[in-house]
Amino acid sequence: MGVTFTFACKQDKGGASIGFKSPEQGKAVAQGEDVKIELDVPPGTQVTAATYLVDGKVLGSKNNAEAFTLHTKELPLGYRLVSAVVEHSGSKDTLTVNMELRSAVTPAEFGYKVVNTFPHDTTSYTQGLEYHDGKFLESTGEYGFSTLRWVDLQSGKALQKINLDKKYFGEGSSLVGDKVILLTWQENTGFVYDAKTFKQTGTFMYQNSREGWGLTFDGRRLLKSDGTNKIWFLNKDTYQEEGFIEVYDNKGQVDQLNELEYIDGKLYANIYQTDKIAIINPLTGVVERYIDLTGILSAKDRFSNTDVLNGIAWDAKGKRLFVTGKKFDKLFQITLVPKK
Repeated sequence: MGVTFTFACKQDKGGASIGFKSPEQGKAVAQGEDVKIELDVPPGTQVTAATYLVDGKVLGSKNNAEAFTLHTKELPLGYRLVSAVVEHSGSKDTLTVNMELRSAVTPAEFGYKVVNTFPHDTTSYTQGLEYHDGKFLESTGEYGFSTLRWVDLQSGKALQKINLDKKYFGEGSSLVGDKVILLTWQENTGFVYDAKTFKQTGTFMYQNSREGWGLTFDGRRLLKSDGTNKIWFLNKDTYQEEGFIEVYDNKGQVDQLNELEYIDGKLYANIYQTDKIAIINPLTGVVERYIDLTGILSAKDRFSNTDVLNGIAWDAKGKRLFVTGKKFDKLFQITLVPKK
């Protein structure tokens, strides 16, 4: 995901430049940290008014060039555009600079303990996984092999299955009432199915999100990942995007967010091509915990086509957490173990 940086400085009538002394371009700031906004004013230039904004929202003003304090506690994570509209020497100019607002939280680190092991279909390139009423809702990917299925926990066999058209690469899925919502990867298309019959009842197009990756339902809205560090919020009835958060830890943005699961108010996300799951505050985008699942599938259980970890499911009634991977031959019930 690319970010366009902009910086503006102006010249007064004498030719000297006026700009920002601080913050510097691209400055990384921890959320909650106060930022000193200070103008770099050439000698002999008199500033008569300065209005300060973040992302176009006015924060305050001064009638001189004195420093302005920006409080970041309530600002969303990500790149924020800081602006100053400055009146000086009979002119009015706008200065802009970007800063990156990161999480101030150091995520807690967790390992795992395997409680139980179940079979998993090695043809399943797992993209979406949810647990409902004793069985799994699983969506799988790859062109020509993408499916949507209900899967038996004990045997790992499909109880019901449909194949997607070969032109679609299946991605995340989620149950919303009596409907299943299914994403596709780069086809910019989502599908709606009857949960009992798997009869297709509708389609929808993505708006600003880049691609379709993971999907989950928090009881009010759908949460969608697109392979970046963004989580998009979709209306559960119209599937229109109604906003997003950006996911950060204390070191920077967390990209490659993949399969999603909403558990007790937190968002769990596989980080693609790693053995890590991020536990995210869905209100802020802050990563609060990491789960390290290194070694969960032993070397002897890996085959030539075994792919990466992907798939998180939560049994809300039984308080059971399940994980698996793309073409894994096993699905694991685990508990979390704090790392010392």
